[in-house]
Amino acid sequence: MTEAPSPKPQYETATLAGGCFWCTEAVFKRLKGVISVMPGYTGGEVANPTYEQVSSGRSGHAEAIQILFDPSVISYEKLLEVFWAVHDPTTRDQQGNDVGPQYRSAIFYHSEEQHEAAIQSIEALDASGHYPDPVVTEVVRFTKFYEAEQYHRDYYDSNRSNSYCRVVIDPKIRKLFAEFKANLKDDHET
Repeated sequence: MTEAPSPKPQYETATLAGGCFWCTEAVFKRLKGVISVMPGYTGGEVANPTYEQVSSGRSGHAEAIQILFDPSVISYEKLLEVFWAVHDPTTRDQQGNDVGPQYRSAIFYHSEEQHEAAIQSIEALDASGHYPDPVVTEVVRFTKFYEAEQYHRDYYDSNRSNSYCRVVIDPKIRKLFAEFKANLKDDHET
């Protein structure tokens, strides 16, 4: 007697923009249940944008990440919780010294369930008083994602001695390890 093949997991996609995609990719790839994280561009008008076009601030795109995740291991709501913890959702078109619409805080939802979860998460964050200013994160229907150039992928892990990585990304990774230890993959150290 042969066993029936087990069903394939039903993965979901989340698309988030929280400033520089080097930072967000480095954070989210360390979470249990995250299958892959791809840096790229979304939310703009230019088809197949280049990094130079996006970084000029004139393409309309945000630097973003697209996360493939297993919702039986990590929920969309938990991804949002991490998202709020590792960037400042109260500054419009800016994260630290990175300034311009390409660094805006945005959630690009893929379903009505994600839309509702994003709105509820923002309302809860605002009500918590965690930030003195209101959340300005855009919640926008996902349309198209363009993968970033190869040299942007795994940037942090490939360039950890880079001063940007040490000054900007390392503190986000330390915060992730301090606040979300139970959600980390076993194979990732700082």
